[in-house]
Amino acid sequence: MSRNKYPEETVTLILNVAEKLFLEKGYDDTSIQDIINGLGGLSKGAVYHHFKSKEDIFNAVGDRYNQPILASMKKVRDNPALTGFEKLKKMFELSLTETDYDIVYNVSPNMLDNPKLLALQIREIFDTVAPLYIQPVIEDGIKDGSIQTEYPRELAEVMILLTNIWINPLVVETDTQTKINRVFFFNSLLKNMGIDLLDEKMLNDFVQFCQIPPRSSE
Repeated sequence: MSRNKYPEETVTLILNVAEKLFLEKGYDDTSIQDIINGLGGLSKGAVYHHFKSKEDIFNAVGDRYNQPILASMKKVRDNPALTGFEKLKKMFELSLTETDYDIVYNVSPNMLDNPKLLALQIREIFDTVAPLYIQPVIEDGIKDGSIQTEYPRELAEVMILLTNIWINPLVVETDTQTKINRVFFFNSLLKNMGIDLLDEKMLNDFVQFCQIPPRSSE
């Protein structure tokens, strides 16, 4: 068999087909074979040459989806005109306004039923999101006096763990009021630390996210 001369095109094709299927059927109801069947004759070996599993494909689709959001967050992080607190607030605003939660919620699996995906998400929090995006702006806030804490790394990790895991209904689905209570507790926790992060609009956006109907179980 001849070597694939255009690996990037192959990867793009796999991700395009997988994304379409995830949107139509959801992650759990999409199989590797479904993806292969949509590739117009591309072999199973070609798929596994680029991706070890369906989880890897899903994460690659997610990474591609998140690229514009991360680009926006980098601009905020590197903006010298903003204080650390202003950067932190803006980043949370972007996470709420630039993410289509209806799509994410319907496509993604329940993380507790997919522990490998949950582990990868937790790893991303500790390896990427907290140290590269949140911790630097907290440290900027310490320097300019807009944030007071002796633990920038720990604060960054806790903030992202709470929002991406504890408040995230993709990890543990619960009733709407419990989700809303968690948001307001998170906001109260930050206020007690002197970080008045969530304004009324952001709280309303969080509450709206909490009111997305739970996915029906088969």
